[in-house]
Amino acid sequence: MSLALSGRRVLVTRAAHQAGKLSDGLRAVGAEPVEVPVLEIQPPADLAPLDRALRGFGGYDWVVFTSANAVRALVERSASLGISFAPAAQPQIATVGAATAAAARNAGFSVSLVPETYIAESLLGCLAEQIRGKRILLARAEVARDVIPDALRAAGAEIEIVEAYRNVLPEAAPGLLRRALQTGINAATFTSSSSVTHLAEAARQARIAFPFAGVPAVSIGPITSATLREFSWEPAAEASPSDVAGLIAATVQALSSQS
Repeated sequence: MSLALSGRRVLVTRAAHQAGKLSDGLRAVGAEPVEVPVLEIQPPADLAPLDRALRGFGGYDWVVFTSANAVRALVERSASLGISFAPAAQPQIATVGAATAAAARNAGFSVSLVPETYIAESLLGCLAEQIRGKRILLARAEVARDVIPDALRAAGAEIEIVEAYRNVLPEAAPGLLRRALQTGINAATFTSSSSVTHLAEAARQARIAFPFAGVPAVSIGPITSATLREFSWEPAAEASPSDVAGLIAATVQALSSQS
């Protein structure tokens, strides 16, 4: 894939603190990453449910993290409360994807389960046989799909969902998007359903038609692809595996097919 994207401008919609890995990977194949962060991580409006969960952390059988942002938010809030997680008192930890698992391990957690494919449905398949009657904490964003809690309840688990953080649209996003499109982009990458919905909102505020005519969308996985389709933007390519390296390879695929 060496310099396969030479001269191509690729939109990166990740939060500013997470964009580096994708942007660096795109540069490595010759692309010019155009960063328009459409996600900004903020604390939940009401911290009380998260605080209660953190104070009773040792009482859960499992904790499920669906993103590195959830890990980070939980760790930062626990530090503010003066709570430390002693290894002996930790529940079992399940994560969606290697990046989330790495964030959990870096925070001092022992990760028990990481599914082979980095999507929620794969995690559910791995957990289903061992959670009947178990108490599970799901720490996640304010707006998230109900696939995981619904399936875990159906498998007989007792689920407690807490909002660990909120994804909000940065104020600068509409202006950055307007400038990016004026210069031109060759593809747009999406790493989550939220990145799709937030980019759509940024476009609305900037009075830009969405989806962008003639710009291929590249999705990190099937759920993000489904969200793109809700906006009538058929993905030109979908990452497999559903990680940053897979997304870069899918971007190469999408743009090579246009050459």
